[in-house]
Amino acid sequence: MNAVEVTGLGVVGPHGDDASAMFDALLRGDSAIRPVFPELPRPAAAATVDFDPARWFSKLQLAGVDRVSQLAVAAADLAVHDAGGLADADADADRERIGVYVGCGMGGAGALDAAYRSGIANGSGRVPPLTIPAFMPNAPASHVAIRQGVLGPVLTYSVACASSAIALAEAAKAVRSGEVDVALAGGSEALIVPGVVMAWQAMQTLAPVAEGEAASAVRPFGADRAGFALGEGAAFVVLESAQRAAARGARRYARLSGWGVTCDATHLTKPDAGGQARALTQALRVAGLAPADVGYCNAHGTATRIGDPIEREALARVWGDGIDDLRVSSTKALHGHLLGAAGALEAVITVLALHRQQVPPNAHVAQPDADCALNLVRVGATQADGLRAAVSSSFAFGGTNAALLFERV
Repeated sequence: MNAVEVTGLGVVGPHGDDASAMFDALLRGDSAIRPVFPELPRPAAAATVDFDPARWFSKLQLAGVDRVSQLAVAAADLAVHDAGGLADADADADRERIGVYVGCGMGGAGALDAAYRSGIANGSGRVPPLTIPAFMPNAPASHVAIRQGVLGPVLTYSVACASSAIALAEAAKAVRSGEVDVALAGGSEALIVPGVVMAWQAMQTLAPVAEGEAASAVRPFGADRAGFALGEGAAFVVLESAQRAAARGARRYARLSGWGVTCDATHLTKPDAGGQARALTQALRVAGLAPADVGYCNAHGTATRIGDPIEREALARVWGDGIDDLRVSSTKALHGHLLGAAGALEAVITVLALHRQQVPPNAHVAQPDADCALNLVRVGATQADGLRAAVSSSFAFGGTNAALLFERV
């Protein structure tokens, strides 16, 4: 079996399109969450992307391409550039050995919103003819494959908040087994439209927004936490075997050495500590590591009243008496919850934590909840010399749990 290494990173997110600069912003505790849609009945906040599609698309190319696919194409292109390319030659045989694995939870919300507005809201009855290919959840993966000329497997995983973490796990399996030589894996989500925001508000999962306090509204594991803020963006990694990376002299950020995917099989929206613990244990087993080997967890950490204590319980079940040695933070406090793209973005952050030997803080929490007792990373205390391994968790509606375990190289 091949060892799987991360050789390229690409991000187009609320903190910009430079992965290293994004990580610096997180270390400082800079929040990208801002008020959105003042016309809504209730105040709302989200982390949006300042994105110019003209950098990657001509006006003609943009026809029928939803924002979710635009972000995916851009982030994937940045990852490929960072890795120094995908194939050594342009031969079809080489491109058949490349795979694209993408997580997308809800597809092109902007296209659906535009179709509703043009077809019903204004009474015209006319809908843009490319609405279907624009909003289908596999559109981002397809557009990435077209842009990169990939002729191998091109797959989409739509598993709510675990979508892109599962995409990375499946890509790693394909590289490890030799099914593909290199994989471009990640996720994209672009759901910041009024109807989606109102739907999440109706579930009472979004943090209330007080005037002037949107940036600090999300407080994972805090005693005063009240929910998350939506985010949008895309993140991709290039995965290849350690042998291939060494042979071509690639920069190796980290090794994706373990993954676990489980289902609670209990409830569609209520998480279960047992299911989460099984995913974490499975990732450790695949990597051949013990809990004590892992020094940092980029937690799912949605800052909901019910979710955070359950995640703490899952971590405690796996780490046991060593739980206080595990440093933990949820970066959703700063970049929002990217839903289907969350796992990919947080995987990039976890990889950079290992590569740079620094861990991002758990921002905005003055008083941790006693039911969420964890070794939370504080702003200004982010150095992590000697960090050997780190895990990123993604726990989804539907009961699917995913854990990705990375090691330093």
